[in-house]
Amino acid sequence: MSIPSTRLGRTGLTVSRLALGTMTFGLQTDEAVSQQILDKATGAGINFLDTADVYPLGGTLETAGRTEEIIGRWLKNKQRGDYVLATKAVGKMGPHPWDQGASRKHLLDAIDASLKRLQTDYVDLYQLHSDDRDTPLDESLEALDVIVKSGRARYIGVSNFLAYRLARALGRADLKGLSRYVCVQPRYSLLFREIERELLPLCEEEGLGVIPYNPLAGGLLSGKYKAEMKPEQNTRFTLGTAGGMYQDRYWNDRSFNTVAKLQKLADEAGVPLATLSVAWVMANPRITAPLLGASKPEQLDATIAGASYVIDPALKQQLDEVTHEYRKGDAPR
Repeated sequence: MSIPSTRLGRTGLTVSRLALGTMTFGLQTDEAVSQQILDKATGAGINFLDTADVYPLGGTLETAGRTEEIIGRWLKNKQRGDYVLATKAVGKMGPHPWDQGASRKHLLDAIDASLKRLQTDYVDLYQLHSDDRDTPLDESLEALDVIVKSGRARYIGVSNFLAYRLARALGRADLKGLSRYVCVQPRYSLLFREIERELLPLCEEEGLGVIPYNPLAGGLLSGKYKAEMKPEQNTRFTLGTAGGMYQDRYWNDRSFNTVAKLQKLADEAGVPLATLSVAWVMANPRITAPLLGASKPEQLDATIAGASYVIDPALKQQLDEVTHEYRKGDAPR
């Protein structure tokens, strides 16, 4: 199967229409399995790899950076130019109060540390992992501009930003003549459609790429979990410091009731729910490349198939209608 390519927003950079998310590497999956996942994804045609300095997901300060190190050792035996490599900063990476956030000090330290772990001279995309409200937007933009002009990153982006904060940042960059954010990385799936209201229209208007994470809602849209089950060990729903967050997002009656309806539609269409879920995300013309996560190589079979599955318009309308309530906000807490 061939995975199509597309441009990242209005940039001249071409990326695969699927990206590999790596936050499982180093805790949920050991290094050997992580490298098998990398091999399978890239062998299928995915050239867009995304990570973050704080990964693995669910880890602690002692494990922070481990995912980048795994990717660095894998990348060392490859042709660096064959891959578009993205990482992120802002999360806590050390014991000091300045070892986190989007300050000039932290970002300039963080990029150098990431490059060392990744064993490369540059990343193609450097992103703010979240919005640091304690640091002025101008300070973060000026630091990122230094990083771009030094060649340590080719492009910059953000993740987990509200639309109004992103709009302000774009305006400040334009006003001051600084490097501009070219993409966003938000949460998006059939069970979380809130970004359709403001963020995606902003991205369309400003020409930003969109590389959403959690297209399977932490695995709930794989169809393998049932409401009567307890969360399995070594999954997103029990993993270290992140398990509670994922249960809070998705593990509720509302989500399970919706998944049951979606599973019925998938069964009637004769397609795995995971494939259908990824294809639905990709069917939105504002989406550049969903991030696929995996803890086992074989889990990629169904999600990669989403790149070639064309949803019938009538089925697409049904999926939209079943999940329309998720445009209004997150599940009740």
